[in-house]
Amino acid sequence: MAAELDFSPPEIPEPTFMENVLRYGLFIGAIFQLICVLAIILPISKSHKTDSDSFEPKNSETVKKPKATAPQISKKPKKETKKKR
Repeated sequence: MAAELDFSPPEIPEPTFMENVLRYGLFIGAIFQLICVLAIILPISKSHKTDSDSFEPKNSETVKKPKATAPQISKKPKKETKKKR
């Protein structure tokens, strides 16, 4: 009876190219998701950025003011209405 049992490992086919691409793509996606979750949980403080900015000399030439947008003539002004409840 012991001679009738087959204890050889089952034959598993080699993974195809697309199966390998899918497997590694899922690993990369999982790592990306973990990085995103950690970025939400552990936010980077902005104090480091403001400290590095304070060391730079500020000249009037280097500091640029944003330009004011000119009103467009083609757009009609919106009517101000009260909210109806």
